[in-house]
Amino acid sequence: MTTGTAGQDHTGEVDQSQNLVPRKAEALVGEALADTRVVTLNGARQAGKSTLARIAAREHPNALVRLLDDPATLQAAQDDPADFVEHDGLMVIDEVQLAPELFRSIKVAVDTDPRPGQFLLTGSAQVLALRQLPDALPGRMEIIELWPFSQGELDRTPDAFVDAAFTHGPDLSRVSGLRKRDYLERLVRGGYPEAIRRSPRRRGAFFDSYLTNLIERDVQQLAAIERRGELRRLLALLAGRSGGLLVPATLANESGIPRTTLNRYLELLTAVFLIKQIPAWSTGRTQRATGTPKLAFVDTGIASHLIGQDSIRLGEPDGASGPMIETFVLMELARQLTWSRERARLYHYRTKDGAEVDAVLEAPDGRVVAVEVKAGATVRTEDLAGLRHLSERLGNRLVAGYVLYTGQQTLPFGARLRALPIDALWTTAP
Repeated sequence: MTTGTAGQDHTGEVDQSQNLVPRKAEALVGEALADTRVVTLNGARQAGKSTLARIAAREHPNALVRLLDDPATLQAAQDDPADFVEHDGLMVIDEVQLAPELFRSIKVAVDTDPRPGQFLLTGSAQVLALRQLPDALPGRMEIIELWPFSQGELDRTPDAFVDAAFTHGPDLSRVSGLRKRDYLERLVRGGYPEAIRRSPRRRGAFFDSYLTNLIERDVQQLAAIERRGELRRLLALLAGRSGGLLVPATLANESGIPRTTLNRYLELLTAVFLIKQIPAWSTGRTQRATGTPKLAFVDTGIASHLIGQDSIRLGEPDGASGPMIETFVLMELARQLTWSRERARLYHYRTKDGAEVDAVLEAPDGRVVAVEVKAGATVRTEDLAGLRHLSERLGNRLVAGYVLYTGQQTLPFGARLRALPIDALWTTAP
């Protein structure tokens, strides 16, 4: 089954004649409906939640799909929520946050009849902020996050670097045909279905409209924002710092936004899946690791648009290719962690002495895969300083340390340390 937008070939050109793009989350939805009473698809606006929900409904012969953005349907949900949710089979309710009164009726329905697979709900981020939700469905609902397209989804490749890294460690190998300019073209395109469909010239209009709607609708529904222009300026400031440490005091000084207001804005932008905060990680053996999170934009297309750099400008000597490629890699890892078999968590590592590693993946049993990102096509010995620092402290806990770079070959740099082309993220398999 498939969802999203038209197929994409390896050159980045859209072929409208191909089928829709398969989503990794489709299998997760099917598994959840098989043993959970209520499943909610949550994620960024226009990431493909509604399409995926309709595809899931096709697997259930008696499924009923109700779209709350239809005024008549919404009115019926608000007038008589108990009657609205009555159905002998799977009911898909799209944009459920528009009728929060439904949650109590859904709770009554699934408490009376505990069969799995009764409701599939979709909603933008504000669905999780509804006051009715925490009390209404504890233990009865599974939430699945749907992100913009990953590179593996677009290329129809394994998209399993996380599992492959923990399985094969330093034995991973990849010869790539991509160069730096290819990665830059991918990251400015981003992963939103509508952005993928458009030409580069028209893509900017989509990003502008998307950001306006996000602020005017989603953010406004979560909290009253009086100075929306201030929030838009903050977005540009944050985009220029994607891949760096998130220090609210510094941002407050540079933006002129009071610290308490700034913290509220950061929470809102995280809630609507625009930015992601990557927590700091410590080996547990040192007290010198910084606890400051790293900032990353969920979609590098939007981030590049906000700083006004296309793929050509990013590649210039004073362009922002370094932090944007790092953000690109971090978000590919974050997407994979929503479907990987290895239940690892994503962190970054930086000590007060200056040792740093861009991404640390830690499994529940303490095993670690470390990733450093380089925008260049060559890797120098000093580029592995952070990985060697971790290797010394972790010993056998470190499965492997990788430098992901824009070169084309796999290169060994000692025990458990390798340089891999960036596209190993979506082409390798366990």
